[in-house]
Amino acid sequence: MAIIDVVVPQLSESISEASLLEWKKKVGEAVTQDETLIEVETDKVVLEVPAPASGVLTEIAQGDGSTVTSGQLLAKIDTEAKAGAAASEGAAPAAEPAKAEAAPAQAPAAPAQAAESSKGSAGVASPAASKILSEKGIAAGDVEGSGRDGRVTKADAAAATAKPAAAPAKAAPAAADTVSLDGRAEQRVPMTRLRARIAERLIQSQQENAILTTFNEVNMKAVMDLRAAYKDRFEKEHGVKLGFMSFFVKAAVAALKKYPLLNASVDGKDIIYHGYFDIGIAVSSPRGLVVPIVRNADQLSFAQIEKTIAEYGAKAREGKISLEDLTGGTFSISNGGTFGSMLSTPIINPPQSAILGVHATKDRPVVENGQIVIRPMNYLAMSYDHRIIDGREAVLGLVAMKEALEDPQRLLLEL
Repeated sequence: MAIIDVVVPQLSESISEASLLEWKKKVGEAVTQDETLIEVETDKVVLEVPAPASGVLTEIAQGDGSTVTSGQLLAKIDTEAKAGAAASEGAAPAAEPAKAEAAPAQAPAAPAQAAESSKGSAGVASPAASKILSEKGIAAGDVEGSGRDGRVTKADAAAATAKPAAAPAKAAPAAADTVSLDGRAEQRVPMTRLRARIAERLIQSQQENAILTTFNEVNMKAVMDLRAAYKDRFEKEHGVKLGFMSFFVKAAVAALKKYPLLNASVDGKDIIYHGYFDIGIAVSSPRGLVVPIVRNADQLSFAQIEKTIAEYGAKAREGKISLEDLTGGTFSISNGGTFGSMLSTPIINPPQSAILGVHATKDRPVVENGQIVIRPMNYLAMSYDHRIIDGREAVLGLVAMKEALEDPQRLLLEL
Protein backbone atom coordinates (compact mmCIF):
# COMPACT_ATOMS: atom_id res chain seq x y z
CA MET A 1 0.00 0.00 0.00
CA ALA A 2 1.35 3.42 -0.97
CA ILE A 3 -0.51 6.24 0.74
CA ILE A 4 -0.13 9.85 -0.42
CA ASP A 5 -1.49 12.79 1.54
CA VAL A 6 -3.62 15.52 -0.04
CA VAL A 7 -3.05 18.81 1.77
CA VAL A 8 -4.27 22.40 1.63
CA PRO A 9 -2.10 24.36 -0.84
CA GLN A 10 0.11 27.12 0.49
CA LEU A 11 -1.96 30.23 1.13
CA SER A 12 -0.56 33.74 0.89
CA GLU A 13 0.82 35.50 3.95
CA SER A 14 -2.28 37.71 4.16
CA ILE A 15 -4.63 34.69 4.33
CA SER A 16 -4.71 32.71 7.57
CA GLU A 17 -7.47 30.22 6.76
CA ALA A 18 -9.87 29.06 4.07
CA SER A 19 -13.09 27.08 3.65
CA LEU A 20 -13.63 23.84 1.76
CA LEU A 21 -16.40 23.81 -0.82
CA GLU A 22 -17.77 20.49 -2.11
CA TRP A 23 -15.76 17.31 -2.58
CA LYS A 24 -15.93 16.12 -6.16
CA LYS A 25 -14.98 12.55 -5.26
CA LYS A 26 -16.15 10.08 -2.62
CA VAL A 27 -14.17 7.63 -0.54
CA GLY A 28 -13.50 4.50 -2.56
CA GLU A 29 -13.61 6.23 -5.94
CA ALA A 30 -10.72 6.24 -8.35
CA VAL A 31 -8.90 9.51 -9.01
CA THR A 32 -6.38 10.48 -11.66
CA GLN A 33 -3.35 12.68 -11.18
CA ASP A 34 -4.09 16.44 -11.44
CA GLU A 35 -7.85 15.80 -11.30
CA THR A 36 -9.57 18.41 -9.11
CA LEU A 37 -10.67 16.85 -5.83
CA ILE A 38 -12.09 19.90 -4.05
CA GLU A 39 -11.99 23.68 -4.19
CA VAL A 40 -10.69 25.82 -1.34
CA GLU A 41 -12.28 29.24 -0.94
CA THR A 42 -10.21 32.03 0.59
CA ASP A 43 -11.28 35.61 1.15
CA LYS A 44 -9.77 36.50 -2.22
CA VAL A 45 -9.88 33.56 -4.63
CA VAL A 46 -10.97 29.96 -5.03
CA LEU A 47 -8.10 27.50 -5.33
CA GLU A 48 -8.39 24.04 -6.87
CA VAL A 49 -6.80 21.12 -5.03
CA PRO A 50 -5.67 18.53 -7.58
CA ALA A 51 -4.89 14.87 -6.91
CA PRO A 52 -1.11 14.56 -6.43
CA ALA A 53 -1.19 11.05 -7.93
CA SER A 54 -3.54 8.51 -9.46
CA GLY A 55 -5.16 5.93 -7.22
CA VAL A 56 -8.14 5.53 -4.92
CA LEU A 57 -9.42 8.07 -2.41
CA THR A 58 -9.24 6.13 0.86
CA GLU A 59 -9.95 8.84 3.42
CA ILE A 60 -11.48 12.32 3.62
CA ALA A 61 -10.12 14.07 6.69
CA GLN A 62 -12.06 17.35 6.33
CA GLY A 63 -15.66 17.54 5.17
CA ASP A 64 -17.45 20.13 3.05
CA GLY A 65 -17.50 23.56 4.66
CA SER A 66 -14.59 22.87 7.02
CA THR A 67 -12.19 25.67 7.92
CA VAL A 68 -8.61 24.75 7.06
CA THR A 69 -5.10 26.25 7.00
CA SER A 70 -2.04 25.89 4.79
CA GLY A 71 -0.61 22.36 4.73
CA GLN A 72 -3.50 20.80 6.66
CA LEU A 73 -4.37 17.21 5.74
CA LEU A 74 -7.47 16.97 3.54
CA ALA A 75 -7.49 13.37 2.32
CA LYS A 76 -5.43 10.30 1.54
CA ILE A 77 -4.93 8.46 -1.74
CA ASP A 78 -3.79 4.85 -2.09
CA THR A 79 -1.84 4.65 -5.34
CA GLU A 80 -2.02 0.83 -5.41
CA ALA A 81 -5.66 0.24 -4.48
CA LYS A 82 -8.56 -0.38 -6.84
CA ALA A 83 -11.75 1.65 -6.90
CA GLY A 84 -14.34 0.41 -4.40
CA ALA A 85 -11.79 -1.66 -2.49
CA ALA A 86 -10.85 1.01 0.03
CA ALA A 87 -12.88 2.72 2.72
CA SER A 88 -12.27 5.56 5.09
CA GLU A 89 -12.25 5.23 8.85
CA GLY A 90 -15.78 4.85 10.15
CA ALA A 91 -17.12 3.89 6.70
CA ALA A 92 -18.73 0.48 6.10
CA PRO A 93 -16.20 -2.29 5.23
CA ALA A 94 -16.29 -3.51 1.66
CA ALA A 95 -17.70 -6.89 2.76
CA GLU A 96 -20.62 -5.30 4.61
CA PRO A 97 -22.85 -4.70 1.54
CA ALA A 98 -22.37 -8.30 0.43
CA LYS A 99 -23.44 -9.55 3.87
CA ALA A 100 -26.64 -7.55 3.68
CA GLU A 101 -27.40 -8.77 0.19
CA ALA A 102 -26.83 -12.41 1.21
CA ALA A 103 -29.57 -12.31 3.87
CA PRO A 104 -32.76 -14.08 2.70
CA ALA A 105 -35.31 -11.51 1.63
CA GLN A 106 -38.24 -13.52 3.06
CA ALA A 107 -36.78 -14.01 6.52
CA PRO A 108 -36.86 -11.11 8.97
CA ALA A 109 -33.40 -10.36 10.28
CA ALA A 110 -32.67 -10.90 13.92
CA PRO A 111 -32.09 -7.74 15.95
CA ALA A 112 -28.35 -8.39 16.09
CA GLN A 113 -28.23 -9.12 12.37
CA ALA A 114 -30.24 -6.01 11.53
CA ALA A 115 -27.94 -3.89 13.59
CA GLU A 116 -24.93 -5.44 11.91
CA SER A 117 -26.26 -5.08 8.36
CA SER A 118 -27.28 -1.47 8.84
CA LYS A 119 -23.95 -0.57 10.41
CA GLY A 120 -22.30 2.22 8.38
CA SER A 121 -25.18 2.38 5.88
CA ALA A 122 -28.70 3.33 7.00
CA GLY A 123 -28.62 6.69 8.70
CA VAL A 124 -25.17 7.44 7.28
CA ALA A 125 -24.82 10.33 4.83
CA SER A 126 -22.04 11.34 2.48
CA PRO A 127 -20.10 14.52 3.44
CA ALA A 128 -22.01 16.60 0.89
CA ALA A 129 -25.34 15.18 2.05
CA SER A 130 -24.46 15.75 5.71
CA LYS A 131 -23.78 19.41 5.05
CA ILE A 132 -27.15 19.90 3.30
CA LEU A 133 -29.08 18.06 6.01
CA SER A 134 -27.34 19.85 8.89
CA GLU A 135 -28.18 23.24 7.37
CA LYS A 136 -31.87 22.25 7.38
CA GLY A 137 -31.83 20.55 10.79
CA ILE A 138 -32.70 17.12 9.35
CA ALA A 139 -31.22 13.94 10.81
CA ALA A 140 -29.67 11.50 8.35
CA GLY A 141 -31.69 8.68 9.92
CA ASP A 142 -34.93 10.41 8.84
CA VAL A 143 -33.96 10.26 5.17
CA GLU A 144 -34.32 7.18 3.00
CA GLY A 145 -30.99 6.64 1.28
CA SER A 146 -30.67 5.45 -2.31
CA GLY A 147 -26.93 4.88 -2.17
CA ARG A 148 -25.13 1.61 -1.64
CA ASP A 149 -26.54 -0.23 1.38
CA GLY A 150 -28.95 2.65 2.11
CA ARG A 151 -26.33 5.38 2.32
CA VAL A 152 -27.85 8.89 2.01
CA THR A 153 -26.51 10.64 -1.09
CA LYS A 154 -26.38 14.32 -1.93
CA ALA A 155 -29.40 13.87 -4.24
CA ASP A 156 -31.36 12.23 -1.39
CA ALA A 157 -30.53 15.14 0.92
CA ALA A 158 -31.54 17.71 -1.69
CA ALA A 159 -34.85 15.93 -2.28
CA ALA A 160 -35.53 15.68 1.46
CA THR A 161 -34.86 19.34 2.09
CA ALA A 162 -37.09 20.32 -0.82
CA LYS A 163 -40.09 18.63 0.79
CA PRO A 164 -42.22 20.57 3.31
CA ALA A 165 -41.96 19.42 6.90
CA ALA A 166 -44.35 16.49 7.54
CA ALA A 167 -45.23 17.56 11.06
CA PRO A 168 -44.31 20.21 13.58
CA ALA A 169 -42.84 17.46 15.76
CA LYS A 170 -39.83 17.39 13.46
CA ALA A 171 -36.65 19.19 14.42
CA ALA A 172 -36.94 22.96 14.52
CA PRO A 173 -35.59 24.84 11.49
CA ALA A 174 -31.87 25.52 11.72
CA ALA A 175 -30.41 29.03 11.69
CA ALA A 176 -29.99 28.73 7.94
CA ASP A 177 -33.74 28.66 7.32
CA THR A 178 -36.47 30.27 9.45
CA VAL A 179 -40.18 30.64 8.85
CA SER A 180 -42.30 33.38 10.42
CA LEU A 181 -45.62 32.63 12.11
CA ASP A 182 -47.67 33.97 9.22
CA GLY A 183 -46.03 31.51 6.83
CA ARG A 184 -43.64 33.90 5.06
CA ALA A 185 -40.27 32.22 4.62
CA GLU A 186 -36.90 33.75 5.39
CA GLN A 187 -33.54 32.19 4.68
CA ARG A 188 -30.33 32.94 6.54
CA VAL A 189 -27.22 32.09 4.52
CA PRO A 190 -23.67 32.68 5.78
CA MET A 191 -21.51 34.98 3.64
CA THR A 192 -18.83 33.31 1.59
CA ARG A 193 -15.29 34.23 2.56
CA LEU A 194 -14.97 36.29 -0.61
CA ARG A 195 -18.18 38.23 0.09
CA ALA A 196 -17.15 38.81 3.71
CA ARG A 197 -13.76 40.09 2.55
CA ILE A 198 -15.41 42.43 0.04
CA ALA A 199 -17.62 43.82 2.82
CA GLU A 200 -14.62 44.27 5.09
CA ARG A 201 -12.61 46.13 2.46
CA LEU A 202 -15.51 48.41 1.52
CA ILE A 203 -16.00 49.40 5.15
CA GLN A 204 -12.24 49.88 5.51
CA SER A 205 -12.22 52.14 2.46
CA GLN A 206 -15.10 54.25 3.78
CA GLN A 207 -13.54 54.57 7.24
CA GLU A 208 -9.92 55.23 6.27
CA ASN A 209 -10.26 57.36 3.13
CA ALA A 210 -11.67 60.86 2.80
CA ILE A 211 -13.71 59.96 -0.28
CA LEU A 212 -15.11 62.59 -2.64
CA THR A 213 -16.46 62.04 -6.14
CA THR A 214 -16.24 64.34 -9.14
CA PHE A 215 -18.37 63.91 -12.28
CA ASN A 216 -18.16 64.77 -15.95
CA GLU A 217 -19.78 63.72 -19.18
CA VAL A 218 -18.08 62.50 -22.31
CA ASN A 219 -19.28 62.40 -25.89
CA MET A 220 -18.49 58.86 -27.05
CA LYS A 221 -19.21 59.49 -30.75
CA ALA A 222 -15.56 59.64 -31.81
CA VAL A 223 -14.72 56.39 -30.01
CA MET A 224 -17.82 54.66 -31.38
CA ASP A 225 -17.08 55.81 -34.93
CA LEU A 226 -13.46 54.65 -34.67
CA ARG A 227 -14.52 51.31 -33.26
CA ALA A 228 -17.18 50.80 -35.93
CA ALA A 229 -14.68 51.55 -38.70
CA TYR A 230 -12.00 49.12 -37.51
CA LYS A 231 -13.63 46.50 -35.28
CA ASP A 232 -13.84 43.82 -38.00
CA ARG A 233 -10.24 44.27 -39.14
CA PHE A 234 -9.11 44.50 -35.51
CA GLU A 235 -10.74 41.17 -34.59
CA LYS A 236 -9.41 39.47 -37.70
CA GLU A 237 -5.89 40.76 -37.07
CA HIS A 238 -5.68 40.23 -33.30
CA GLY A 239 -8.21 37.49 -32.58
CA VAL A 240 -10.08 39.55 -30.00
CA LYS A 241 -12.97 42.01 -30.21
CA LEU A 242 -12.31 45.73 -29.96
CA GLY A 243 -14.31 46.84 -26.94
CA PHE A 244 -14.61 50.17 -25.17
CA MET A 245 -12.62 49.23 -22.07
CA SER A 246 -9.25 49.52 -23.83
CA PHE A 247 -10.11 53.16 -24.66
CA PHE A 248 -10.99 53.86 -21.02
CA VAL A 249 -7.76 52.21 -19.83
CA LYS A 250 -5.67 54.23 -22.29
CA ALA A 251 -7.47 57.46 -21.37
CA ALA A 252 -6.95 56.76 -17.66
CA VAL A 253 -3.23 56.11 -18.15
CA ALA A 254 -2.87 59.36 -20.11
CA ALA A 255 -4.48 61.27 -17.23
CA LEU A 256 -2.44 59.48 -14.56
CA LYS A 257 0.76 60.47 -16.33
CA LYS A 258 -0.29 64.13 -16.20
CA TYR A 259 -1.50 63.96 -12.58
CA PRO A 260 0.66 61.38 -10.74
CA LEU A 261 -1.21 61.81 -7.45
CA LEU A 262 -4.14 59.93 -8.97
CA ASN A 263 -1.79 56.95 -9.37
CA ALA A 264 -0.32 57.24 -5.86
CA SER A 265 -1.19 55.58 -2.57
CA VAL A 266 -0.96 56.40 1.13
CA ASP A 267 1.25 54.44 3.49
CA GLY A 268 0.91 55.84 7.00
CA LYS A 269 2.10 59.44 6.72
CA ASP A 270 3.90 58.82 3.43
CA ILE A 271 2.69 59.19 -0.15
CA ILE A 272 3.96 56.52 -2.52
CA TYR A 273 4.24 57.66 -6.14
CA HIS A 274 4.15 54.68 -8.46
CA GLY A 275 6.31 54.81 -11.57
CA TYR A 276 4.19 52.18 -13.26
CA PHE A 277 0.54 51.90 -14.23
CA ASP A 278 -1.19 48.75 -13.01
CA ILE A 279 -4.90 49.20 -13.69
CA GLY A 280 -7.45 47.14 -11.78
CA ILE A 281 -10.53 46.18 -13.80
CA ALA A 282 -13.60 45.32 -11.72
CA VAL A 283 -15.01 42.01 -12.96
CA SER A 284 -18.21 40.33 -11.81
CA SER A 285 -17.93 36.64 -10.96
CA PRO A 286 -20.46 34.09 -9.64
CA ARG A 287 -18.91 34.46 -6.18
CA GLY A 288 -18.67 38.25 -6.13
CA LEU A 289 -16.74 41.21 -7.47
CA VAL A 290 -13.02 40.75 -8.11
CA VAL A 291 -10.49 43.27 -9.41
CA PRO A 292 -7.73 41.62 -11.48
CA ILE A 293 -4.81 43.82 -12.54
CA VAL A 294 -3.79 44.82 -16.06
CA ARG A 295 -0.09 45.35 -15.38
CA ASN A 296 2.08 47.95 -17.13
CA ALA A 297 -0.99 49.16 -19.02
CA ASP A 298 1.01 52.08 -20.42
CA GLN A 299 3.19 49.61 -22.33
CA LEU A 300 0.34 47.57 -23.78
CA SER A 301 -1.40 48.00 -27.11
CA PHE A 302 -5.17 48.18 -27.46
CA ALA A 303 -5.17 44.51 -28.54
CA GLN A 304 -3.07 43.40 -25.56
CA ILE A 305 -5.38 45.22 -23.15
CA GLU A 306 -8.49 43.66 -24.72
CA LYS A 307 -6.93 40.18 -24.61
CA THR A 308 -5.93 40.57 -20.97
CA ILE A 309 -9.41 41.75 -19.95
CA ALA A 310 -11.06 38.92 -21.92
CA GLU A 311 -8.81 36.35 -20.23
CA TYR A 312 -9.63 37.74 -16.79
CA GLY A 313 -13.35 37.68 -17.59
CA ALA A 314 -13.16 34.00 -18.55
CA LYS A 315 -11.12 33.11 -15.47
CA ALA A 316 -13.58 34.95 -13.22
CA ARG A 317 -16.55 33.06 -14.67
CA GLU A 318 -14.75 29.75 -14.18
CA GLY A 319 -13.56 30.64 -10.68
CA LYS A 320 -9.91 30.43 -11.71
CA ILE A 321 -8.72 33.92 -10.77
CA SER A 322 -5.43 33.55 -8.89
CA LEU A 323 -3.99 35.54 -6.00
CA GLU A 324 -1.30 36.88 -8.32
CA ASP A 325 -4.00 38.22 -10.67
CA LEU A 326 -5.47 40.30 -7.83
CA THR A 327 -2.30 41.51 -6.15
CA GLY A 328 -1.25 45.15 -6.49
CA GLY A 329 -2.88 47.81 -8.64
CA THR A 330 -2.41 51.57 -8.63
CA PHE A 331 -5.77 52.72 -10.05
CA SER A 332 -9.08 50.98 -10.79
CA ILE A 333 -11.90 51.19 -13.32
CA SER A 334 -15.42 49.95 -12.61
CA ASN A 335 -17.84 49.65 -15.52
CA GLY A 336 -21.34 49.68 -14.06
CA GLY A 337 -22.66 50.56 -17.51
CA THR A 338 -22.42 46.88 -18.39
CA PHE A 339 -25.46 46.35 -16.16
CA GLY A 340 -27.23 49.54 -17.18
CA SER A 341 -26.03 51.89 -14.44
CA MET A 342 -26.44 55.55 -15.33
CA LEU A 343 -24.53 57.14 -12.46
CA SER A 344 -22.72 55.97 -9.33
CA THR A 345 -20.11 56.96 -6.76
CA PRO A 346 -17.54 54.15 -6.86
CA ILE A 347 -15.66 53.21 -3.69
CA ILE A 348 -11.86 53.33 -3.72
CA ASN A 349 -10.05 50.00 -3.67
CA PRO A 350 -7.45 50.38 -0.85
CA PRO A 351 -4.58 51.18 -0.82
CA GLN A 352 -5.27 53.00 -4.09
CA SER A 353 -6.30 56.65 -4.01
CA ALA A 354 -8.70 56.93 -6.93
CA ILE A 355 -11.14 54.93 -9.04
CA LEU A 356 -12.98 55.69 -12.28
CA GLY A 357 -16.63 54.75 -12.65
CA VAL A 358 -17.91 54.23 -16.21
CA HIS A 359 -21.61 54.06 -16.97
CA ALA A 360 -24.06 53.25 -19.76
CA THR A 361 -23.70 55.24 -22.96
CA LYS A 362 -27.07 56.69 -24.00
CA ASP A 363 -28.23 59.05 -26.74
CA ARG A 364 -28.99 62.42 -25.15
CA PRO A 365 -29.71 65.94 -26.41
CA VAL A 366 -26.65 68.18 -26.01
CA VAL A 367 -25.75 71.65 -27.21
CA GLU A 368 -22.99 72.00 -29.83
CA ASN A 369 -22.22 75.37 -31.41
CA GLY A 370 -25.53 76.72 -30.18
CA GLN A 371 -27.51 73.83 -31.67
CA ILE A 372 -29.29 70.97 -29.91
CA VAL A 373 -28.03 67.66 -31.28
CA ILE A 374 -28.28 64.00 -30.22
CA ARG A 375 -25.02 62.42 -29.08
CA PRO A 376 -24.03 59.14 -27.34
CA MET A 377 -23.15 60.44 -23.89
CA ASN A 378 -21.52 58.69 -20.94
CA TYR A 379 -21.32 60.04 -17.40
CA LEU A 380 -17.92 59.50 -15.80
CA ALA A 381 -17.44 59.51 -12.03
CA MET A 382 -14.09 59.54 -10.29
CA SER A 383 -13.86 58.98 -6.55
CA TYR A 384 -10.63 60.10 -4.91
CA ASP A 385 -8.94 60.23 -1.52
CA HIS A 386 -9.05 63.86 -0.48
CA ARG A 387 -6.28 63.29 2.05
CA ILE A 388 -3.70 63.51 -0.74
CA ILE A 389 -5.66 64.52 -3.84
CA ASP A 390 -7.11 68.03 -3.99
CA GLY A 391 -10.16 68.87 -6.05
CA ARG A 392 -7.99 70.56 -8.66
CA GLU A 393 -6.04 67.40 -9.53
CA ALA A 394 -9.17 65.25 -9.42
CA VAL A 395 -11.22 67.51 -11.68
CA LEU A 396 -8.38 68.13 -14.14
CA GLY A 397 -7.58 64.41 -14.19
CA LEU A 398 -11.15 63.53 -15.10
CA VAL A 399 -11.21 66.30 -17.73
CA ALA A 400 -8.02 64.81 -19.21
CA MET A 401 -9.79 61.44 -19.53
CA LYS A 402 -12.80 63.12 -21.12
CA GLU A 403 -10.64 64.96 -23.67
CA ALA A 404 -8.73 61.80 -24.59
CA LEU A 405 -11.97 59.90 -25.19
CA GLU A 406 -13.53 62.67 -27.25
CA ASP A 407 -10.41 62.82 -29.45
CA PRO A 408 -9.06 59.23 -29.33
CA GLN A 409 -6.37 59.91 -31.94
CA ARG A 410 -4.55 61.75 -29.14
CA LEU A 411 -4.13 58.45 -27.34
CA LEU A 412 -2.12 57.07 -30.25
CA LEU A 413 0.05 60.19 -30.39
CA GLU A 414 0.31 60.43 -26.58
CA LEU A 415 -0.89 64.03 -26.56
